[in-house]
Amino acid sequence: MAPEPEAVPSPPRPAAAVGKVTVSKKVEQKAESVKAPEPAPRRSWFQRMREGLARSSRELTGNIAGVFTKRKLDDDTLQDLEDVLIRADLGVETALRVTDSLASSRYGRDVSDSEVRAVMAAEVEKVLTPVAKPLELDLSHKPHVILVVGVNGTGKTTTIGKLAAKLTDGGLKVMLAAGDTFRAAAIEQLKIWGERTKSPVIATKLGADAAGLAYDAFEKAKEAGSDVLIVDTAGRLQNKTELMAELEKIVRVLGKLDPEAPHTVLQTVDATTGQNALNQVEIFRNVAGVNGLVMTKLDGTARGGILVAIAAKHRLPVYFIGVGEQVDDLEPFSASEFARAIAGVA
Repeated sequence: MAPEPEAVPSPPRPAAAVGKVTVSKKVEQKAESVKAPEPAPRRSWFQRMREGLARSSRELTGNIAGVFTKRKLDDDTLQDLEDVLIRADLGVETALRVTDSLASSRYGRDVSDSEVRAVMAAEVEKVLTPVAKPLELDLSHKPHVILVVGVNGTGKTTTIGKLAAKLTDGGLKVMLAAGDTFRAAAIEQLKIWGERTKSPVIATKLGADAAGLAYDAFEKAKEAGSDVLIVDTAGRLQNKTELMAELEKIVRVLGKLDPEAPHTVLQTVDATTGQNALNQVEIFRNVAGVNGLVMTKLDGTARGGILVAIAAKHRLPVYFIGVGEQVDDLEPFSASEFARAIAGVA
């Protein structure tokens, strides 16, 4: 018989405003407590995101400047620009949008790199706007279950901790489930986040059945009256059949407890993986029903453009992006701010 999951209790946290995470209008009482606060006074989010995307922006804008040095906009120039945008991981669709826009309005004319960057920012924003949505939690049936999935090393546990901090700061009662039963470090890391956010953590022994842990965590969250249950999962490569089967089992078990659960399936996507991320999103979407994305590690790569390609192909909501290790370096996604930052437009 499997051992009783270990609950790591924490005292309740006083209510405060939560970061731009919103709650479904169906739940009027909670909706009142989750209004978006003002930006942090130390530095605006746009400034921090721009700093985080500096490597992506520098490489991209530098290459664009190289194309448009004393050259008119002709077929060769447009082809060179298209190649630059595709190499920056923006994707073929977005690259064509930018070159088509330029060709229709500036063909045969001298064009500066700043003009090109402005057009690029506008076209990137058009691609991203439909997926830039706030995370909504419908608390008419509690707990709202958030299952966090992704390949190894994408920042799942850290993202869970940051999200828990936002939710508990908004007065929501959160429980965490240490569903990565393969790594002792992941369990300990989640317990630390539980202490920081004053959220109880449900954990079990190393190597235990993750689906059974998810089942017990749901029952305990319901018993405790938790608003949100966030379930961590083991990092898994998309080509490991047995691990993907385990993930399917977790989803099935939660669905037996609540036909709508997991209500939110968040995939953390590491920006540094570039084009591999496109395939990862497709596979996890098919296996686990991913319905939202968190893009992490945008501050550590020159491949931040992959977010644009993912948005164009998969059209999944991008709820948050991360550009650092601090709690407030995870913020709701803004299409306009991202487009301006990666294009180097003020």
